[in-house]
Amino acid sequence: MDRRRFADESLVADVLLEVCATSVGSARAAERGGADRIELCTNLAVGGITPDPSLLASVLGAVSIPVHVLIRPRPGGFVYTPAEFDRMCREIEHAKSAGAAGVAIGILLTDRRIDVPRTRALAQLARPLHVTFHRAFDQTADPFHALEDVIRGGADTLLTSGGAPEIVGGSAAIARFHEQAGQRLQIMAGGGLSLSNLTDFVQATGVFCLHGSFRREPGSLRRSTDRMEQRVREAAQLLRSAFYEAREPQPVV
Repeated sequence: MDRRRFADESLVADVLLEVCATSVGSARAAERGGADRIELCTNLAVGGITPDPSLLASVLGAVSIPVHVLIRPRPGGFVYTPAEFDRMCREIEHAKSAGAAGVAIGILLTDRRIDVPRTRALAQLARPLHVTFHRAFDQTADPFHALEDVIRGGADTLLTSGGAPEIVGGSAAIARFHEQAGQRLQIMAGGGLSLSNLTDFVQATGVFCLHGSFRREPGSLRRSTDRMEQRVREAAQLLRSAFYEAREPQPVV
């Protein structure tokens, strides 16, 4: 199956559920639950870093939905040295050659602005893969100006919590980002997404492209992935129900 064909279709998706996975088991659970695509990373405790090549190869062999790869060489901030930037370039080249459908990148300047030239360089290197600018965006000093910089940098999608720790607190900003971006950039909301806040969030913002991990309960690997699969399935159902309800013609009073 050509995952890159599906990546092209996702550029214009009005409704999309991306699930963060850190293992073959969680990737399979996401697919079984009805996720549209996977963002693959490791070490979620520090916000995620680039997965190693063996994990990427295993996940690509285990699922049929598109796999996007987080490109983040280390934990911590998003201002990178030349050596770290070169490593990010190599990680993108590996993701392309391995068969990933997309990458998630994020790179800032010391004054908390988007590093547009290096973002553009990474995006151009990644083509024809789908490019997401990740939540490094939420650390920018002026997010509405930063949104224009993300567009200038060549990203297809912006993942954001609206500058807040979780999407509920950032919902007003996310709605404004969605309006500002228009058709120029897909806005994807992520950070603290749960079954309990999903419907209210999409109804309040009009943003139906969501990102979440749906991994909360500890326990055995099998029990954890089974529960993750169920949560992803419920999230996908809630998201699509809210989307179609929003698109139904309203009665004339």
